[in-house]
Amino acid sequence: MRYINLTVVLLGALLLTGCSTFSKSDNEELLGERFINYQAEKGEISDLVIPPDLTNPKSKSVFDRSAGGVLETAVSKVGSPDISNIKVKRDAHRRWLLVERSPDVVWPQAKRFLQSFGFKIDREDPTIGIIETEFLESDPDVPDSSLGVVRSMFSGLLKAKYALPIADKYRVRIEGVNEGQGSEIYLTLTSIEEVSTDNAPIWQSRAKDHDLETEMLLRLMVFLGSDRSRAIEKINNTDNSEKAPVTVTKTNEGYASLVFQNNTDEAWDYLGWALDELSVDIVDSDPLERSYYVNLVRESASGFLWKLVGKGDDTISIQLVVRELEEGRSQVFFNDLGEENEQK
Repeated sequence: MRYINLTVVLLGALLLTGCSTFSKSDNEELLGERFINYQAEKGEISDLVIPPDLTNPKSKSVFDRSAGGVLETAVSKVGSPDISNIKVKRDAHRRWLLVERSPDVVWPQAKRFLQSFGFKIDREDPTIGIIETEFLESDPDVPDSSLGVVRSMFSGLLKAKYALPIADKYRVRIEGVNEGQGSEIYLTLTSIEEVSTDNAPIWQSRAKDHDLETEMLLRLMVFLGSDRSRAIEKINNTDNSEKAPVTVTKTNEGYASLVFQNNTDEAWDYLGWALDELSVDIVDSDPLERSYYVNLVRESASGFLWKLVGKGDDTISIQLVVRELEEGRSQVFFNDLGEENEQK
């Protein structure tokens, strides 16, 4: 169970440090002015040069579940309605959207949004609400025509900042709320950059560009039907809560566990966000049971876990379950499904 303990500690560290990272990098003055130009034709990144920790999981797990069903059928029939009534939610770690439309309405719109920038969809699973793109290179050269009067004064600085080749991928996760009549939309950015070595240029992980992530969230709002000025105002005026959400503790059996100073709904949201940030492979989820089923894959964004764990298998499958301890406090329990199967 040592690898589960390390997983818990990593998730806890991410949740505890996300507050300062998010707030310090926010640059609301330039919101809506960011130049974004993904190179769909020439910017495809081969899996051979992506860092091993950032390749997409391709293996099977102990779960044998086929995607599809009612939601997938509904997705194929829905049109492109405007969703103008969009609320922006924010806490110390993240921003996300709350819309008064069901996931089957939001899903195709979110997918088309990503495709409109030239991204290829690497993975889509309507049953758990996840759309994930492949990496795509962005153009660091910002044309002067795209800069305002004030920003043009800093054009040299901007071009220098984005001089190195950068490639991005996005994960959009859609959670049904209000008995399926509404949706929460989470958008997560993961980036890599090219660096020079003695042998040849390589791609390596890059720190998250929170300004870009926020800009893409704004553009998603506009794509869904929000007025651009109103959307900027909503993002800038969202309340920022600073309460620390989680502590790492031990269970009675001596294993590490996460304890949230939140109810189960809030803890569930935080947990899903942490899995998105780490690009963990979510195989299944059960909102009623408040559980996630995840894979830790050697060649995936969670690969750095394996460097700590030292396991020999290609994949381990874990269930994460949120349980209420008392009013306002919740705990996440981790079950190793591989060990359960071996014992049967």
